[in-house]
Amino acid sequence: MNARRLAHLTGLLFSGLFAGFLLAVLVLENSLRSHTASVYTQVRHVELDALDKLALATLAPAAAAVLVLAVLAFRTRAKERWFALAALLLMAAIFILTASVNVPINSDQLDWSVTTPPADWEHQRNRWQLAHLIRTLAALTAFAVLATAMALRPDNRTGNTLGRATKRAAKAADASAAAPA
Repeated sequence: MNARRLAHLTGLLFSGLFAGFLLAVLVLENSLRSHTASVYTQVRHVELDALDKLALATLAPAAAAVLVLAVLAFRTRAKERWFALAALLLMAAIFILTASVNVPINSDQLDWSVTTPPADWEHQRNRWQLAHLIRTLAALTAFAVLATAMALRPDNRTGNTLGRATKRAAKAADASAAAPA
């Protein structure tokens, strides 16, 4: 397995795990919309205990692998280079959105009292959930882009695991055999 394929598979695996994680949090957050401020705050305190570590443990290797994939794909002018770049830009957008909206709200929520959440708790919840929805859609899109690129790779479409050099050699042999003597 070459480095580009390994980076692609690693990026696909971790971006899928990250997207699935975000989707699960989205479902949980949506279910909290009908609950009181105290319930929401208590659940957020539980979420904030360790879920940020899981997010980092899945996003960091996904982004690193996709960065490696993009660099290798552009160096070799591989067909999946634009897919890799799109996935990388989506992951960068996720990081920027998370750092600018979700993390500051998370930090504030750690100080919220379960018995007396702040008066603007619904506004903060809505901002966090909207940013989370956007990053979840971006993560799912990045995963879909990587999966599409994997499916479109020539060695995946034809089932042929022969490398380009072997294919070129076979074409050259065919051409020389067909050439008049």
